[in-house]
Amino acid sequence: MGVAVTGAWAKVGIKVGQNIQGATFEVDSILVPPDADGVVGPNHYVQLVNGSFKVFSKADGSLVKSTSDISFWTNAGVQLNGLNVSDPRVFYDPSAQRWFASQVDYDPNTLAGNDFLVAVSATADPTGVWKAVLFPADINSNFADFPTVGLDANGYYIAGNMFQPFPGGSFIGVEIVSVPKADLLQATPSATNRTYSGLLPGMSSGFALQSAVNYSATNGAETVVAVTSDGADFQPHNTLVTFVISNAASPSALFTNFSNVTVPAYNVPINPPQPDGIDSLDDGDSRISSAAYQVGNFIYAVHGTEIGSRAAIRWYKLDARSRTLLESGTISDPNLDLFYPSIAANTNGIVVIGFEGCGTNTFVSSYAVAAETVNGATVFGDKFLLKGGAGTYEVLAGNDNRWGDYSATSADPTGTNTFWTIQEIPSAVNQWSVQITQVFVGPVLNLAVASSNAVVSWTTNFAGLTLQSNTNLATTNWMSVPTTPAVLSNQFVVTNGVSGNIFYRLIQ
Repeated sequence: MGVAVTGAWAKVGIKVGQNIQGATFEVDSILVPPDADGVVGPNHYVQLVNGSFKVFSKADGSLVKSTSDISFWTNAGVQLNGLNVSDPRVFYDPSAQRWFASQVDYDPNTLAGNDFLVAVSATADPTGVWKAVLFPADINSNFADFPTVGLDANGYYIAGNMFQPFPGGSFIGVEIVSVPKADLLQATPSATNRTYSGLLPGMSSGFALQSAVNYSATNGAETVVAVTSDGADFQPHNTLVTFVISNAASPSALFTNFSNVTVPAYNVPINPPQPDGIDSLDDGDSRISSAAYQVGNFIYAVHGTEIGSRAAIRWYKLDARSRTLLESGTISDPNLDLFYPSIAANTNGIVVIGFEGCGTNTFVSSYAVAAETVNGATVFGDKFLLKGGAGTYEVLAGNDNRWGDYSATSADPTGTNTFWTIQEIPSAVNQWSVQITQVFVGPVLNLAVASSNAVVSWTTNFAGLTLQSNTNLATTNWMSVPTTPAVLSNQFVVTNGVSGNIFYRLIQ
């Protein structure tokens, strides 16, 4: 008897579903960089980048709403009075069935004290009404740059790297604001009961504070995590800073329990070359630039580093209760520089990192890797190309060929092992576009032969899949295996009596 396997996945890995080109430079936005951000919801994908707000149908990838980011805020009730907006973040909260969006406003002539903007959808439909509120980012009129966002059942948290107003403009620390979430979910959102942390010293309090995105219906204190250095000193660093926000549902949130977590050393990532050998990209620094997600008691975060003179990716899995490091790893490639990563995980123990990569023979392209967690160990498969870039990119902002400043990956709230990632790629020479990709993650399918039986197994991380068999790959005669899987040691196991050659696959 011969036994073989075929199907969607030969090992834990990725299949691409919808693959959508979003906003494009000089078509939807004239801003550099786009700050690629977006999130998946029940029926839609919402993209919010510098200059552009778009909503796409999950079912077929069609565009169902498009406007500028300025118009988005104006329609939500914010009077910008000629100010610009930047640094978008957007999330869908399944427990509240609402979408949240944030940016900062600014006057490019002064870079004086600015505001945090927060909008909330009126329903679970992002094409409908949004209502917004704005409030000073700092009570002392310092300028907030690179806002980051987290949320949980109690609060909505928005932080910034703080700079003195110009002239001067020196970095002076970090600050985070806690807003009761219930206040934002009112028919008219309110931030009146917000609490400021006050100016916290950087880097000892962390640089680019990332409060966790935690969609649990109930939870305790909110965890904040950050690197201790952005790597601007070109020295290795091996510490993360964490602290907690408690009492966030009230007007008197508390910011306490600052502690350090020792991690493997990280460095600022090298600026990667492109195929023309001339126009290297600014791929950012070693800050955690994308959202940190909490799933159950685990927090997942990712940032850039450097391995063997190439930009690479460092990921972490932290215990939210003790704020200790459980796992970490580095994703690198001998031929590519990898940069601007973002991470998401689901309750099945599946983790996806989306990122960009380029090299001397490869234009900037969009990639992802996937992992499953089995017996406490998270193991990533091979990188998977999502969309290839179409040219070399050089669009200078001053003397800087800026790329980024971040990307976003999110788990589909429908509960399947499906993720969505938004990355930046060049869709033509010197033209950025954001690429939105639906990522299906599939399991390892193991086979063993025992007497006249085929024993087929896969991990319980992948529930709800159907096992099918076929005796001839030249036909499409796949039949469902009627045996109900047994559960043994975190594995679904099917024992199937067979004779001759037989092929197996799992389908959703």
